[in-house]
Amino acid sequence: MALATSSRASARGVTRSIAWKRVLTPYLFILPFGVLFILFFLVPILYAIVQSTFHFQRTGLGLSGATVGFSGLSNYATVLSDAKFYASIGRMLLYGIVQVPIMLLLALIIALLLDSTVVRLKAFFRLAFFVPYAVPGIIAALLWGYLYDPALSPIVKGLQTLNLPAPDFLGYSTVLWSIANIAIWAWTGYNMLIIFAALQAIPQEIYESARIDGCSGLRIAWFIKVPLVAPALVLTGVFSIIGTLQLFAEPQVLSAISNNISTSFAPVLYAYNAAFAYNNYYYAAAISVVLALVTFVFSFGFLRVTRRQAGV
Repeated sequence: MALATSSRASARGVTRSIAWKRVLTPYLFILPFGVLFILFFLVPILYAIVQSTFHFQRTGLGLSGATVGFSGLSNYATVLSDAKFYASIGRMLLYGIVQVPIMLLLALIIALLLDSTVVRLKAFFRLAFFVPYAVPGIIAALLWGYLYDPALSPIVKGLQTLNLPAPDFLGYSTVLWSIANIAIWAWTGYNMLIIFAALQAIPQEIYESARIDGCSGLRIAWFIKVPLVAPALVLTGVFSIIGTLQLFAEPQVLSAISNNISTSFAPVLYAYNAAFAYNNYYYAAAISVVLALVTFVFSFGFLRVTRRQAGV
């Protein structure tokens, strides 16, 4: 009797151990991601929020050293009344309204062409279109800066040789679009791969049925492929909106050769200069937090609009 009781207790212990392992196993798999997510995403956000509630203060007619004091929401009030911050946001919105649709349209067209039956060497062209994304942003900005610089640009020199007017790529009214050109060149291939992967997931039977019904390749692309890859377009659209408001490397590099790129040209550039050029880390933290909220609002708004149009 005692042996049977001991066996049942042992069996319950083994069952309980197996149950605990089943519960803990998924968490063990996501533990590396969770640790990195907390350390490099949540902790910096919380640190920025805490920093944004402090400010430098001076006493004794400013003759003594600066001390750090708690300021509450005063930094946010300053950001919300900062004309430079609003100008940088407006500049990025104008940039995004033009750059994002052009880039996604090009990515969609290239993906549709690579998914068609008339294109040869598809693997080569996929790699060729993706290569610009593999170039680091700083290197891409330096490369295009060389092509934009009036004293060095082979484009400008070639047009001058032909006695044609050479554009001022770094002028006041053109520098924003010169930066947009760099972003289109760098990110079209990345977005193309996302859309192309969505096209590859479409069952071939749908195309065969459409061809039997007499649909041409163009009609299949417009009425079947494009609607079915709409979720991928929404995804790339959200990524592009976030990337637009996070623009930094291109204006930072080109500011060395253009006087038309100010320290507040883009919101991230404004926060960077506030922190490292003017040593106002607390105000830079407030700018960063507000910019994160603005990015969330625009991304969430874009998702809501697209889902409502899709009837989801």
